[in-house]
Amino acid sequence: MFNDDRLARRAKTLSARMPAPHFPSEFGEETILFDSGFAAPQLLPALGALAQRALTDHREEVLQYASGRGQPYLREWLCDWMNADGCALTPDHILVTNGAKQGIDLICRLLLDEGDAIVVTAPTYFTAIPIFRNYGVEFVEVGQDAHGFDVAALAAALDARAAEGRALPKLIYNIPEFHNPTGATMSAERRVALVALAEARGIPIVEDSPYRRVRFEGADEPLLKALDRSGNVFHLGTFSKLVAPGLRIGWVAAEPALIARMIQLKSEGGSSPLIQRIIYEFARSADFPAHIERVQAAYCERRDGIVAAVERELPGARIAIPAGGYYVWLSLPPHVDGDMLAAKAGEAGIHLIAGSRFFASTGADIPRNHIRLAFSFTTLDQIANGIARLGAVYRSIAGE
Repeated sequence: MFNDDRLARRAKTLSARMPAPHFPSEFGEETILFDSGFAAPQLLPALGALAQRALTDHREEVLQYASGRGQPYLREWLCDWMNADGCALTPDHILVTNGAKQGIDLICRLLLDEGDAIVVTAPTYFTAIPIFRNYGVEFVEVGQDAHGFDVAALAAALDARAAEGRALPKLIYNIPEFHNPTGATMSAERRVALVALAEARGIPIVEDSPYRRVRFEGADEPLLKALDRSGNVFHLGTFSKLVAPGLRIGWVAAEPALIARMIQLKSEGGSSPLIQRIIYEFARSADFPAHIERVQAAYCERRDGIVAAVERELPGARIAIPAGGYYVWLSLPPHVDGDMLAAKAGEAGIHLIAGSRFFASTGADIPRNHIRLAFSFTTLDQIANGIARLGAVYRSIAGE
């Protein structure tokens, strides 16, 4: 048997158990999945003709090794797309990655040493937490409200660290649009303030923006990268939420000198040139704008359906209504344990994620009266049925 003493420090703390079932194909038809942000099957685009064309007309390109930085035509398209959103980039500012999470990992490799501190929101994206934790970081959690990241609280936290003689955090991680899990969108005023504060203190910002094009109402706020005048912002984008998560293509936008180092930190032979070609052809086709409209309309309808169902079936729960994205965040009465609710709901065939999993800190002070519900994968009928079943579990715990 393998001796665990031979494991690296980062691996010794990891569970040796195989992961629990997670993907839709691992569950029965009666199970309703409100847990993770899977794409609606009905919205996955038909890409077969583009794949066939790529494998015939471009086979000498797409069946070879890829450039570590990404295919030139896709980087140019991404550059133009972001510049239309207020940025001032060249293709040398773009690195294509295997999804946005590889981008997070590469930024960690670039910036972090064991023992460094980083800033995250409380709560934050729960899948990013173990990525950061693998680098042995100290978490500095900063609160947020309906207007997003609390920049004043961050300034106070930085001042307190300085007064104690402690090092500044090495990065600030945030999801400004339709925050995962809370759904909050950061106001323009706070975005300007965050970029200015981070630049003044010399702390890079990691702007994770997977949901920006999945907006249901209201006007876009400026990208943090569009406000960046000193090269202090790393922007993370992905096609997972807008097109299809299985494509596994994302990107990082940052200064060319930083991109050059990140290319050298990649451990694979470059993201799939076949998938990059398919995405590029789809993104510049007439079908792409229509696809975006379908995605926005369908997810807006599902958001409205889950909000109405929660208000009907879970009395006493407060729901934050997002203007886009995939999720709703529920604040339960103080005496209702979200962990218990998630566990008992799972026994009833309703899978969701307890809010405690979205906090980077550990211990008894983590708020326990929250849950996150994803509405992206479920149909309207499944939403109505699932929330009714969840409501019964909720009432048995809450005593209502």
